[in-house]
Amino acid sequence: MFDAQDRNSHFRSALGLLELIYVSTVRSMRKGNRNAILGLASNMMQTVVFLAAFYLMFYVLGMRGSAIRGDFILYLLSGIFLFLTHTKAVGAIVGSEGPTSAMMQHAPMNTAIAISAAALSTLYMQTLSVLLILFIVHVAWRPIVIDDPIGSAGMFLLAWFSGVAVGMVFLALKPWFPGFASLCAMVYSRANMIASGKMFLANTMPSFMLAFFDWNPLFHCIDQARGFAFINYNPHFSSISYPVYVSLALIMIGLMGEFYTRKHASVSWGAGR
Repeated sequence: MFDAQDRNSHFRSALGLLELIYVSTVRSMRKGNRNAILGLASNMMQTVVFLAAFYLMFYVLGMRGSAIRGDFILYLLSGIFLFLTHTKAVGAIVGSEGPTSAMMQHAPMNTAIAISAAALSTLYMQTLSVLLILFIVHVAWRPIVIDDPIGSAGMFLLAWFSGVAVGMVFLALKPWFPGFASLCAMVYSRANMIASGKMFLANTMPSFMLAFFDWNPLFHCIDQARGFAFINYNPHFSSISYPVYVSLALIMIGLMGEFYTRKHASVSWGAGR
């Protein structure tokens, strides 16, 4: 009779949800490497390897003149950073735990938390890697000058968000067609090595070639990011609105597919296990 009633308010529910997302994010980051420093170093090394490979390729093939007049290293990094962030976001979402995972047997856990954790862990790791690499280049090699840092950061976030959106579509297909969804995700990531346009400028491409690239939201993100990073480049054939609208549409499709999959997984697939 004198027991205090524990009222579960909306605020406390929100705090509990944020705590679950935080714990799941940490767990998602630790899955790749138990040591946080080694995991960060490995992530940074991928960027360094890409930078060295493209730097050598541009010089061997004589493509240096096709870059923007300015810092050549920043030109390469602006494409590599967004490409890796987008690709890793797609892979993280596709690899996140689905409705039939053993973790979903725990009452507070659900697929929304698993997806949020996978997306946030990728964003955290990529953001930390970008800041550390820019700091090292700025201090140890040459000063890095970005004309509009806020706009460049916005394009970095948009590249991550579009990767999450694409990954959501593949994640919704994965329980129904696991082999096909994994193959499509791999083909998409490999195709973006060229289709992302990180080695080209939209303003310098002929119109017949531009049609092979402008369908890709990442192409628009990279081109717009270079417009914010360099004072003497103004992108004319890419836009910010296109990747935003495409990402929102893909997010809605992915959420509807994931909701439909989760309902059927709990009724039919879970009964036979």
